[in-house]
Amino acid sequence: MMNRATIMKFLVACWLIVVPAGLFVAYHFFPSVQMNPSLIFSLLIFTGIVSYFPIIINDAPIFLTQWITLVVFLLHGLFYEILFLQFSIIMLMFSLKIKKEDLYRYFLNSVMFFLISFVSGISFYLAGGSIGELPVSKLIFPLIVYQIVNFVVNQVLYHFSGLFLGKKERFFTKEKLWDFFTLSMVFPLGIGLYYLYLSIGNNAILMIGIPFVSFAYILRMYNSSERINDYLQQAAEIGHQLTERLQVNEVLDLFIQKISQMLPVDYAYILDVKGENLVLLRGVEKGDQHLNSIPPIKKFEGISGLVWGLEKAALYDRKEDWKNEAVGYMPEGAESILCVPIFKTKKAAGVLFLASTKKKQYEKFQMAMIDILCSYFMVALSNAKHYEKTKKISEHCQLTKLYNYRYFDDLLSSEFELLNKGTRVELSLIMFDIDNFKHINDTYGHQSGNEILVQLANRIKSLIGNRGTVARYGGEEFVILLPDTNKQSALRLAEIVRLTIANRPFSTQNFLDLNVRQESVNITVSIGVATAPQDADDSLALIRHADRALYIGAKRAGKNRVAEYLK
Repeated sequence: MMNRATIMKFLVACWLIVVPAGLFVAYHFFPSVQMNPSLIFSLLIFTGIVSYFPIIINDAPIFLTQWITLVVFLLHGLFYEILFLQFSIIMLMFSLKIKKEDLYRYFLNSVMFFLISFVSGISFYLAGGSIGELPVSKLIFPLIVYQIVNFVVNQVLYHFSGLFLGKKERFFTKEKLWDFFTLSMVFPLGIGLYYLYLSIGNNAILMIGIPFVSFAYILRMYNSSERINDYLQQAAEIGHQLTERLQVNEVLDLFIQKISQMLPVDYAYILDVKGENLVLLRGVEKGDQHLNSIPPIKKFEGISGLVWGLEKAALYDRKEDWKNEAVGYMPEGAESILCVPIFKTKKAAGVLFLASTKKKQYEKFQMAMIDILCSYFMVALSNAKHYEKTKKISEHCQLTKLYNYRYFDDLLSSEFELLNKGTRVELSLIMFDIDNFKHINDTYGHQSGNEILVQLANRIKSLIGNRGTVARYGGEEFVILLPDTNKQSALRLAEIVRLTIANRPFSTQNFLDLNVRQESVNITVSIGVATAPQDADDSLALIRHADRALYIGAKRAGKNRVAEYLK
């Protein structure tokens, strides 16, 4: 796909080649009648009004000027119809407030609508039509041909212009139906205005124009209500999707992704209240996750701080509206801003900040819709946090914070499935037991024994790191699961574990002797090692063989040693 600068140069070149030359041809080779100033003034006013207030359907503007340009065409010819349509495009561009980098849209639409007018006009003449004061019987067939060609050429050019800009769209869409509907509406209206003008002059424009503008406004309001319903339906669907997520990161990612898809968002940040500051929880900039840290924001500081402090949403259409309130970090090129507080138990617990590089991208009704989504989001986030906390408690030993037997058993089964599928090559298990641990409990007390278990767990977890999973198997017995690790490597690691425990005393208070505050306690462990698939065909066999190596090969042989399973 070409970049915007290349597209701009190409379209300007096309415009310079097509439009001026086409206007010359239309003026000199097709019949035209000079327009009077009062008619020009009246029609330009209505053309400007209708073009400046288009109906927006799925982000596509539809401006109903065909009824005016049709009259101009029938009264004064193709040249004037092209001029009026080009004027309506300029008014539409002003209405949409396109930025400098999007200026190519003017040249694209100018060329497109010139071609539509030119081809439709030629088809009208080829079908036997002519301009001037003619009865309906002589105009109806050429006009039907004119409108059909106008509609078809419009849809074809619109589709291929989308492909040219890199948009992958189906040819038949909802917008095509709206175009057909508007064509069916304005076609008879244009013919009626034409004949009424022939009878009563400029007053015909007021008699038909004012009701038409009123109807177009009602249609615009109806379409707005349809958009609101669509947004609410989308919000409900997103709410259901959020509540189905059980991981905090999944909730955050889905929420910010859906918000970015629903609204014209270039920048989106979820800010969380931490003490006296707002801190960045998740951010997306132009589709990519925002990794740079935004400095903490204090209450009433900047736009987000004001929204947090006042607990009231803020909406800005352009940079001039918010630049005096902006403090600290602001996205580059931001224009429109929508900032909404996220409530928890009727108190602002965070802020959602959305920004677009285009002006007037957000509407007031969207604030209410986003507020509903934020409520869904907060409920889903609370549920996910609760689920993760509950899951962590169920999978971890409350004393040592290591994984417990339940988690280890499920993990071992999963790893054996991977081993059987060939995803894992080998799977080694280190099982170790503290020697004479009953003597430690009897000498120093069970609370001292617990302190030693916690220290040992931290020491082994730090030693193993990401190489494997450490779990408390039960009592003073621990296991280390090592994926894709052969037996020799597992034996070497087991020896390091043994030395790490034996050569560094543990510190604990003697709870049975109140006169002694802290004591150093030396402990040793006996270790057994087994590896699948050579030592075991299933998870139970691997545990059994590592346990056998521990008690027969290490414990009975004198303790404080490493033993491997031997068949």
